[in-house]
Amino acid sequence: MAELKVRSEVAGSVWKLLVNVGSRVELDAPLLILESMKMEIPVDAPVAGEVLSIAVEPEEVVEEDQVLLVLRT
Repeated sequence: MAELKVRSEVAGSVWKLLVNVGSRVELDAPLLILESMKMEIPVDAPVAGEVLSIAVEPEEVVEEDQVLLVLRT
């Protein structure tokens, strides 16, 4: 099993988490929603797997390329 770090593609803030640690996700399933420049930007699973850890919390400010969560594939 491999681990994949899901990173933010934009700077913004975490608006809503849609998964929990241990959640099973399919390819392209929504993981969380970022807010940047008053736009909601969904972050989707790049692979199917299990959420191993979540590195952010709602309302947290994130930078571009920051790790948001880790998936076990």
